[in-house]
Amino acid sequence: MMETTTDPPAVDLTVSIGSLSLANPVLVASGTFGYARELAGLVDFSLLGGILPKTITREPRKGNPPPRTAETTAGLLNAIGLDNDGLEHFLTHRLPYLASLPTSLIVSIAGRSIEEFTEMAGELDGAAGVDALELNISCPNVSGGVDYGVSPARCEELLRQVRSRCHLPLIAKLTPNVTRVDEMARAAEAGGADAVSLINTVSALGVDWRRCRSLLGNGLGGLSGPSIKPIALRCVWQAAQAVSIPVIGIGGISSLDDAMEFAVCGASAIQVGTANYYDPTLAQRIAASLPAAVAELGAHKWMDVVGKLQMP
Repeated sequence: MMETTTDPPAVDLTVSIGSLSLANPVLVASGTFGYARELAGLVDFSLLGGILPKTITREPRKGNPPPRTAETTAGLLNAIGLDNDGLEHFLTHRLPYLASLPTSLIVSIAGRSIEEFTEMAGELDGAAGVDALELNISCPNVSGGVDYGVSPARCEELLRQVRSRCHLPLIAKLTPNVTRVDEMARAAEAGGADAVSLINTVSALGVDWRRCRSLLGNGLGGLSGPSIKPIALRCVWQAAQAVSIPVIGIGGISSLDDAMEFAVCGASAIQVGTANYYDPTLAQRIAASLPAAVAELGAHKWMDVVGKLQMP
């Protein structure tokens, strides 16, 4: 008897972030995927909704002193400190390869001032191959890294200034280390953000008690991985209730179930982060499994399951 195979259900996985249309909602988070070239041959980039390479700054940064990472229960502590070669090097040596990949490219940037954010956004606005910008206003491991992510007024002004110089879709990456994440999301939307992404790492400390020392050379660091997923889900749900722009969920995603939990909490897209370190093919496998999961909820479109969480 001839075996029959069941075709995967026809499901529309597209997601719109401003003027950018993603083929599917699965992205890889900045700082966890290098500049993509490192994973060529392992990952089929065409199966990803988009790539966010390592955050870049105006000038090169050496980053924080080692050790920069430490494993902890169900997570990873890091204090990399935005180590990168600067905007000019990125434009000349990184962007040509990234722009050639068969997926969307969202560039993550960090600045020390509104002027620096604005200048960088202006230069990238005309760069071929850049589809959107993510403004990293939530890095806890550099001086001033969260200045614009903890004050609604400063966040809104930053987005307003960047929007005046840049026509690309703008994503504001928010921190969980605030009292009211919904207020920060509303401020980003008011300033002109096309989406908000959250969460960045949770400020944390790892200790070697025998040496009476921190596990990280920077002292404090940021916690990522499965241990922060419940915090991230809470933040995504609160942000999604507060704004009309898309919310991108990040934090401990390591399975299809995780991705779907973020979706029903209100995430229009998700970013796989820490899991890339031990399984760089995870994101593409999640993307391939989404149609069946969406169909299981009786939907034909990814966006039809976004925000379906029923709270008591």
